[in-house]
Amino acid sequence: MRAKYYLAVDIGASSGRLILAHMEQGNMVLEEVYRFRNGSDSVPHDSNSLNMESKTAEAADTRNASGRACLVWDTQRLLWEILTGMKKCAGLGKIPVSMGIDTWGVDYVLLDKDDRLLGPAFAYRDYRTQGMDEKVYEIIPEKELYKRTGIQKASFNTIYQLMADKLQNPERLERAESLLMIPDYLHFLLTGVKKQEYTNATTSGLVNASSCEWDMELIRKLGFPEKLFMPLSMPGSVVGPLRQEIADEVGFTCSVVLPATHDTGSAVMSVPSDAEDTLYISSGTWSLFGCERTEADTSSRAEEANFTNEGGYAHCFRFLKNIMGLWMIQSVQKEFLAGYSFEGMTGAEDYGFASLCTHAAQEEIASLVPANDPRFLAPASMISEVQAACRESGQEVPVTPWQISRVIYRSLAVCYKTALMQIEEITGRRYDTIHIVGGGSQAEWLNQLTAEEMGRIVMAGPGEATAIGNLGSQMIADGVFCDLREFRHCVRDSFPVKKYTGQN
Repeated sequence: MRAKYYLAVDIGASSGRLILAHMEQGNMVLEEVYRFRNGSDSVPHDSNSLNMESKTAEAADTRNASGRACLVWDTQRLLWEILTGMKKCAGLGKIPVSMGIDTWGVDYVLLDKDDRLLGPAFAYRDYRTQGMDEKVYEIIPEKELYKRTGIQKASFNTIYQLMADKLQNPERLERAESLLMIPDYLHFLLTGVKKQEYTNATTSGLVNASSCEWDMELIRKLGFPEKLFMPLSMPGSVVGPLRQEIADEVGFTCSVVLPATHDTGSAVMSVPSDAEDTLYISSGTWSLFGCERTEADTSSRAEEANFTNEGGYAHCFRFLKNIMGLWMIQSVQKEFLAGYSFEGMTGAEDYGFASLCTHAAQEEIASLVPANDPRFLAPASMISEVQAACRESGQEVPVTPWQISRVIYRSLAVCYKTALMQIEEITGRRYDTIHIVGGGSQAEWLNQLTAEEMGRIVMAGPGEATAIGNLGSQMIADGVFCDLREFRHCVRDSFPVKKYTGQN
C-alpha cells in the first residue's frame, strides 16, 4: 500500500529542517528532506534591509531604546527556505497530505489593513525591550501579572515587546490590523488564512492561565489594540489548503494543520513516557526543564523560582524553567569557526559540537558560571563574557576552546540540578527520571554530567523531538493515533533512547 506522508517544518533560532514521516509496520519513519541555517540579522538603523521582508513594508524608526542596531528575522527568506524544501518533497514524489510549521515563541509581526508588514519582525534578543518591564508594572503589578498569566518574567516576552511598540513606535501599533506570531504568519503566507495558535500565544504573557484565552481585560489595561487578538486555535486545527500560487510553485497541494506551533510544545509531545513522575529537558538553543500539569501553578513559590506555565497540547500546562541552554555553546562555536585566536591552537581544529563535548570531558578546569544570568543572553562575545564571569568570581579563567566548553557544559548541568530541586520543592514530588529530548540529547557528556549532578536516571532521545511532535499533532488530527498517549507509545517504540545513570 502506498505510504501516507506528513511534513513537519521545524524552525529553530539557529537552524530549520523539513522532515517527512510515514508509518511502517506500526512505527514512525522519518526522512529529512531539507535543512537550512537560521539566525537573526543585525540591521543598521539607516539600512535599506529594514524593508527586506516586503518591498511594501513600512519601515518605521527601528533603532532600539539603547541606540543599537536592531536584530530582526527575515521572514521572506524563511518562506523561501520552506518552499525550497517543499519542492524537494515533490522531486522525491513524496507528497504530504498535510504540513505544519513550528518555531520559537514570543516574536510576532504586525500587518496593516492590506496585510502588509508594518516594519520587520523583531528578534527576541533585540535590546528594544530594555526597561519595558517596569513600564508594564506601572500599569499592572508584577505579582498580579504572574497570577493572571502564570508566565515567568523574561525581558523578551511579547507583552514587553508590544509595550516597546506602544512607547517607541506608536504609529506602527496604531496602524496594525493583525498580530501574528512567527509560525502563524508563515501559515498565513502559505494559505491566506489567519489563525492564532494557543501554545505559541501563551508565551506572550497575555493569555489568562485560567480561561486559556487572551486576557482581554489585561490587554485593555495595557492599551494594546483589542482587534489584534483573535480567538485562539488549538493544535490539530486545520488552517486551510495551500494558496493556488504556492501550490503551483511547489508542485502539489496539501492541507495545512496547526501543530503545537511553539517548538517546545511540540518537543514535549514526543517525550516517550506518560508516567506522572517524569521530568523533561527540551534541549536545544534553550533548555526547557519541567513537567506537565493539568492546571497552572501561579503560586508565589512558583513565581519566586521563576517557573512558567506555558500552554501545551490539549490544554495541558508545561510547568517549566527556561535555562540558557546550548545557545552558549552555539555562540562560542560561531566565534571559534570565525577564527577567534587562541594561543597554541593551529586553526585547523574540529569545532563540531561532538568534538567540543568530547574535548571538554578531557579537561580539568573546575570553574562555573551562572548560565542563566541575563549577561549571557546576547553578549558581543560569549567567549569574553564567560571568561569575564570566571575572572570576576575569582575562578580560573578558561583559555582554550575545550576549557571554555567544559565551563559551559558543567554550568548547564548545575543549572539543571538547581531547577530539579526547585520543581521538587514546589510540586512536593520526587522525580526519578529525566527525559532529555531535542538536539541536545546527542551531547553525551552533558547527559552523563546531568545524571551525575542530579543523581537521577537520564533518558536521552529522540533527537528530532520537535519535528516528531509537530508530526504527532497532524497524525492525531488525521486519525493515525487516537490521542497523545497512543502517539507517545509509538514514539517510544520508534526511536532509540539512551540511558545514563548517576549516583543516588
